[in-house]
Amino acid sequence: MKSNRLYFIDAVRAFAILMMLQGHFIDTMLKPIYKSHEYLAYSIWYYFRGITAPTFFTISGLVFLYLLLKAHEKGDDKPRIKKGLIRGAMLIGIGYLLRINVISWFDGYFDPYILVVDVLQCIGLSLIMLIGFYLLTNKRSGLLAIVLFVAGFMCFLTEPLYRNLTLEHVPRFIANYMNKSNGSVFTILPWFGYMAYGGFIATIFFRYFKKYRFRELIIAGFFVIGYLLIYYSSFALHKLRVIFDIELFDRSANYNYLFTRLGNVLVLFAVFYTFENYLRRSLITKVGEKTLSIYVVHFIVIYGSFTGVGLNSFFTKALDPWEAIFGALTFMICVCLIVFYGGRTNAFIYKHLSRLLHLVKRTPADT
Repeated sequence: MKSNRLYFIDAVRAFAILMMLQGHFIDTMLKPIYKSHEYLAYSIWYYFRGITAPTFFTISGLVFLYLLLKAHEKGDDKPRIKKGLIRGAMLIGIGYLLRINVISWFDGYFDPYILVVDVLQCIGLSLIMLIGFYLLTNKRSGLLAIVLFVAGFMCFLTEPLYRNLTLEHVPRFIANYMNKSNGSVFTILPWFGYMAYGGFIATIFFRYFKKYRFRELIIAGFFVIGYLLIYYSSFALHKLRVIFDIELFDRSANYNYLFTRLGNVLVLFAVFYTFENYLRRSLITKVGEKTLSIYVVHFIVIYGSFTGVGLNSFFTKALDPWEAIFGALTFMICVCLIVFYGGRTNAFIYKHLSRLLHLVKRTPADT
């Protein structure tokens, strides 16, 4: 019997979280003089680092909606919806908690930095939005696929319209989800677009996973569509400008990083899905099951959550390339060891935050 488990998902998540670990470390610690595209090694590193966030958002949308659709197929989607809402709220809450500097509070200083929006808040809110789309489409996977595809396309296409958005008269707590003027690292637009496309891919897996030769066809599709997005999406947008006489297509094509990065993600999916049989129950998939814990631990260690004292307090912009590379590898290994052997971090996070929210008695670790 064909298993419904998509092992390549955990491998992709592991790749994304490990890329994030080394990316944050090197970006924080490397001397500015080496951050130049005159260096080929830096250019390659910079390019692949740019794939990390799109991969994380897309795979998050894929895995969540796929599990939700499978639960609906069994007539038992209410617990999954509840869990999704809890998970979304938790991610938002954890995102804010990691910005707290308790030490400064004792000095009477409350830094507005706590209101900065980062990847966890955007993923958490996006999960809630996916549930909203799921319910609005009356749980019909075909209609949901169309809605999510259009939503993702519009998020990307309209990026020039909100790129320099200012919300001066909107409370900072809300405005930080829409612009970066107050220091937000990620905003809900355009990043929900990747979650939407991840959800769209989930509907394809749900509807056709058991069809004959689906695996070969979807891998080929990932490769071909990914290649076209990377090299021809700007050309296609310019052609759409000619056809529809809408300037927005040209503006999107002239700063086209969203569609090209989606192409990178699809190629990455193709590679990992191709070698899925070699990844089952491997160490890398185990890392992919602990992404939240790894993220939390790495953030505390490198940025000094709660105390204000982290690695960045000692080595910011201070390392030469080889020192940064060795340090990044050491950092990745240490964070993973802390997560795997320093306690059941995920269980702790879910258990105690669930109690705090008074929503459930106990929730399991990462799915």
